[in-house]
Amino acid sequence: MSAVAGHALSLRSISRRYGDAFAVRNVSLDVASGQFLTLLGPSGSGKTTILMMIAGFVEPTGGRILLDGRDITALPPERRDFGMVFQGYALFPHMSVAENIAFPLRVRKMGRAERDAKVRAALDLVQLENFAERKPSQLSGGQQQRVALARALVFEPSLLLLDEPLSALDKKLRAELQEELKALHRRVGRTFINVTHDQDEALSLSDSIAILNQGHLIQVGAPAVLYERPATRFVADFLGKSNFIEGEAEATAGGFLLRRGAARVVAGGAARMGRTLLSLRPERIALLPEGAVEDNVVEGRIATWSYVGAGYALTVATADLGEIHVNLPAWRIPVSPAVGLPVRLGWSRDAAVAVAEDAA
Repeated sequence: MSAVAGHALSLRSISRRYGDAFAVRNVSLDVASGQFLTLLGPSGSGKTTILMMIAGFVEPTGGRILLDGRDITALPPERRDFGMVFQGYALFPHMSVAENIAFPLRVRKMGRAERDAKVRAALDLVQLENFAERKPSQLSGGQQQRVALARALVFEPSLLLLDEPLSALDKKLRAELQEELKALHRRVGRTFINVTHDQDEALSLSDSIAILNQGHLIQVGAPAVLYERPATRFVADFLGKSNFIEGEAEATAGGFLLRRGAARVVAGGAARMGRTLLSLRPERIALLPEGAVEDNVVEGRIATWSYVGAGYALTVATADLGEIHVNLPAWRIPVSPAVGLPVRLGWSRDAAVAVAEDAA
């Protein structure tokens, strides 16, 4: 199975309405050729509805879907030439692995010799060469998922659509399959569009993430950009964890100063005035030894703490900023955590990011 350039997909103001309620409202999105895009959001955000509209199983009530600039909005699913992997695998239990993978080629009336060659290539692609004659019931969950991927890729589709393909797997196997799926995407070079509600999965797999909420597209971009520079409170809160600090801002050289009670928080970025909301990631905060200096320093006491394997998660009660959540690597924590222990928190001016409040 040769690696080829993928196809570009564009959504132009697509909507889907059920009665008076919108599942998806005026979403516009461009997916570059060969890109791995993830649609991410909570239940009811519209991500699966968008995937089903791309696949052709759900008809938009507004807008257009373009493949390489060609309008495919009215094209039926069987003529879109898209591969699809479902959450429950959807393998035929009475067929062998090889027969499952060959099924889309039989539908396309491909000759026996060419069909067998493509099945062998697909089995090799997902590292199941020795499982061709087994039935799905004889495979583990991870192996069944590989078969579903091979079946979706064997006919060399224009796009591969993935509907929460790893959600049925346990945590360890899911992490392993994430790495395999990422490597598979690199090898085949096709455009992948993935749906998940798992933030870690989206960050690990994707070239780009589109974050949705209540049918609206909130923000789209590279994982690192979304995580480090969220545009809204929802994005900052949904993609990882965040502390939120609200106060009155005034412009300063190279950024702004935010006042909250007796506290003063300095932040970088564009100058701001008036009511401002900051997002501060827990891992951007340090516990400072006595006498250490940082752009922002706040004193408090540990209210709760927990050991999470690779590090510690602390909640620190402060007088003016309320509770601050702090994540520290175990090897870098300078104290033995204890409830009531006084600590000094510090972070740089570039650690906090101004975000917009969510629309009502």
